[in-house]
Amino acid sequence: MALALRLATTLLVLVFFASGGAKLIGLQFEIEAFTRWGYPLWFMYLVGVIEVGGAVLLLVPRLTAPVAGGLAAFMLGAVATHVVHAEWGMLVVATTILLLAAWRAWAGLRIGRSLPELYSQV
Repeated sequence: MALALRLATTLLVLVFFASGGAKLIGLQFEIEAFTRWGYPLWFMYLVGVIEVGGAVLLLVPRLTAPVAGGLAAFMLGAVATHVVHAEWGMLVVATTILLLAAWRAWAGLRIGRSLPELYSQV
């Protein structure tokens, strides 16, 4: 279980840091996506800040589980956006990230331990 928590956290950090970073530096595909969805560009930057901030906070042991839960809830917006715009491939990706974050939150709260405490057991 410790290895699974560690891997899930690492994967979530990488995904949210990369995704949020792409938004914050204004990569063209992100600008096009937010424009296509009808969202203002300031919203893209806000989402980027939340994603990068979440990635950083996932690294804080006492915050990992609640932050993962918050990011899972945050992903509901991405899932809804992809449903509304019939982007089925991206819906699968967003749903997978949501489920991984939700599992990480649940598992972390269930065992009631922080990630560094688990490292010594791996």
